[in-house]
Amino acid sequence: MTGFVEAVARGRMSKVRSALAGLDEPARRALGDELVADVRRRRDAWWWQGEAATLAVAAVGTLSTPTKVAALLGRRSVWLVGVDAAPVVDVARERGVTWLADVAYKLADRLPRDRMVAGWRFVAGLLLAEKAPPSTADDFVRGWAAAQGWPDPRGTRPPTVDRLRADPFLDALLPRLFEVDGVGTELDRGDGTGTEAVPRALTALAAEGRLDRAVLLNRVLGRLLRGDRPSALRPFLVLHDLLAPAPDEVAVRSSAYLRLLADGPGPVASAAQRTLRQAGDVAEPEALWEAARTVLARPEKALVRAQVSWLDRLARQHPDRAPQIGAVLAAAADHPDAGLRERALTLAQRHGHRPVAVTRVAEARDDLPPPLPAAAAPPPIAEVDELVEEVAAALRGQWPTAVLERVVEGLVRLGTRERDRVAAALAPVLRRAGVAECDESWGRFLPAAQVNGLLLAAAGIGDATRRRDHWASVLATSRSAQAASGRPAPTWLYRLRLAEAGQRLAGHDDPGLMSAPTSTSGAIEPAVLYERLAALGDRPHWQWDCTQAFLRLPAVVDEPLAARAEALGTTAGIELAVWLRGEVVPVPAQEVVTVGRRERSRAYDWAYDSLPDRRRLVALTPPADVDDRFGLLTLAPPAIGTRMFGTVDLWPAVLPGHRGVVAAQVLPELAMAAQEGLGGRGPVLLALAECTGAGGTALDLAVAYGLCARHEADRVAALDALLLLAAAGDLDAPRIGRHLGEMGTQGQVVLTRAVTPLRDAVAAGAPLSAWRLLAGALPPLLAAPAPPRGTPDLLALAAEAAATTGVRIEVPGLADVVARGGGSRLVAEARRLTTALAA
Repeated sequence: MTGFVEAVARGRMSKVRSALAGLDEPARRALGDELVADVRRRRDAWWWQGEAATLAVAAVGTLSTPTKVAALLGRRSVWLVGVDAAPVVDVARERGVTWLADVAYKLADRLPRDRMVAGWRFVAGLLLAEKAPPSTADDFVRGWAAAQGWPDPRGTRPPTVDRLRADPFLDALLPRLFEVDGVGTELDRGDGTGTEAVPRALTALAAEGRLDRAVLLNRVLGRLLRGDRPSALRPFLVLHDLLAPAPDEVAVRSSAYLRLLADGPGPVASAAQRTLRQAGDVAEPEALWEAARTVLARPEKALVRAQVSWLDRLARQHPDRAPQIGAVLAAAADHPDAGLRERALTLAQRHGHRPVAVTRVAEARDDLPPPLPAAAAPPPIAEVDELVEEVAAALRGQWPTAVLERVVEGLVRLGTRERDRVAAALAPVLRRAGVAECDESWGRFLPAAQVNGLLLAAAGIGDATRRRDHWASVLATSRSAQAASGRPAPTWLYRLRLAEAGQRLAGHDDPGLMSAPTSTSGAIEPAVLYERLAALGDRPHWQWDCTQAFLRLPAVVDEPLAARAEALGTTAGIELAVWLRGEVVPVPAQEVVTVGRRERSRAYDWAYDSLPDRRRLVALTPPADVDDRFGLLTLAPPAIGTRMFGTVDLWPAVLPGHRGVVAAQVLPELAMAAQEGLGGRGPVLLALAECTGAGGTALDLAVAYGLCARHEADRVAALDALLLLAAAGDLDAPRIGRHLGEMGTQGQVVLTRAVTPLRDAVAAGAPLSAWRLLAGALPPLLAAPAPPRGTPDLLALAAEAAATTGVRIEVPGLADVVARGGGSRLVAEARRLTTALAA
């Protein structure tokens, strides 16, 4: 048996087939049991093409049911890509099994999407050999679609149309091609004709009568109406255009086209618009007017421009309907693009629409609600069951800072009061999640990895002596050694705190962490910290726990409370008094610096050429007479492309009362969100807005980068942060604008991304802040030899904001642009802003 199993593992097909020849069923099943046990033992082994093919033959030749075969071949370590089904079919025939099709169906249901696409030919080969109908499961359909559109670089396959015409699966799977979400991306591979290979083949089959043209067109429209990702819809749009529906075909489907025109994604709406326009008067006028009103409010300029032109033509063709069409055109009165807005209103008046005059009330201020303080932190964990539930939830995802703080506090307090209950409840959760001691190379940089040791200690799992020695060595490490290791300051501090918490687990009735935040921002109310230290009394305090607690205090002087803390007479009380008098964390100097790319690696450095050329960041320098003992106040901005260690989420909770320091430290990753497409950095900007203390240049730059982030969710977060800062009076809009304009001129950010959040700021009640920001951004943009893309949009928004507020702000360079003359949009929008300022 051992020789058979070893032959399977080494991919020796001929030896395996020879061993199976002539075996009776009991012998085959004994081999099958040994085969399954061996595959399970080889947890880290991967079965590639040759080994996977041999394993498939051995499985069908020895296992007793299709369920067992599918379970073995469906393992994540078995890759069926490129595996030929013929040897498996031969072995099945020799053995006389009748359930080969069942194996294929079970694999079609079992394999995940990427594996199904890779192994589709093997599964399809089994079904074809058994003359069985295909599976209609979503992933099997994706595999079939990928097989049709896969490129043929050697030109050895028949044309796509010939393959589809002869495909035995075509009739069963073609309807599903239009029903499965995302399947269009599998067609976007091509055989030399890009996305058109399969659409052209389907169009040809419809033309020759192999497929019903009307049914095919209905299915295309159904797919477009259901929607999907743009890349997944692209082949269906190509198919629609190739079918080129005639006016009578459009007429009976006009309601579907009107729905696509009003609600479809940009390319889909444009296709519906073009089809309806070419078909002539096929839609009911009232239904067309209703759809047109929706289109005129959409942001896609090309779509709106084409709709305006279409309505103008209809009004000239049907004079009796002109006033009605003019009223429809007037729906564009609120379109954000001033040029489109004016053209639509001009045409509306030309065709007989007479708008009612509206008086706009100008207000020289923002209309924002007063800022609310950051929400209170959730209460401490009170029960062992609650602690275990919190840990189990965190182990399934990430460790947000707030959750990390709450769990560590609960472990220390409950773990020293109800040690046995905590261990009994926590141990099975950790074992199910596969929690293990982290490697030191990871633990240096990731608090979520460092907390594993604390969890295992509380559960009584692992080598306690080794763990205690590790914690002692961490706490004995000097700050200079920590700095030399390259560990970011927050992870250094968290590492010390977690090592200290591990030592505390050996105690009894621990009062819990002094550093537990009282606010979701990470801050601690000074009075609450005073009460905690007073309750601690003469008992020893833990150094790093109290250090973090002091760092979370607001940067304000509170002499009365400092006197009360000093009167406690304890070491911790006296130290609290020093912090409350503002003598520990001074404000460092901020200096704007421009950094370039890191050095090119000697090896092949594929990432280097895709890095931005330069980046504007902020350096921090503490006062000359200050010992930066925590390494928090000194920052030399890293070169572009320098490896980051994911500490951006930790910074706000480490120093919530020192907004400028936090902003400078997280600025590199916020810049990456704008320049390199790094996602998920919006929450940090919101945390900055909830922090307290002076922000300075670093905060201004952070907001500017956030407005230009690549991902929409991050830009929305930047808008929220801007509104929070404006409501609190902490927004330096002109300086943010100046950074935005200068970086846009230098090509460091994509200006067009900032237009939507700034327009939303105007609509949300901050028109003055948006106008002051734009007035700061425009001068460097207008002075550039070639103003960057997006400058006309910012000019148009500035004109709107200036008219809304009634506030006149001088914009250097604006008159020079107007004096150039000409019909460019830049000059037209500059002229419009000049008019708004004159009014």
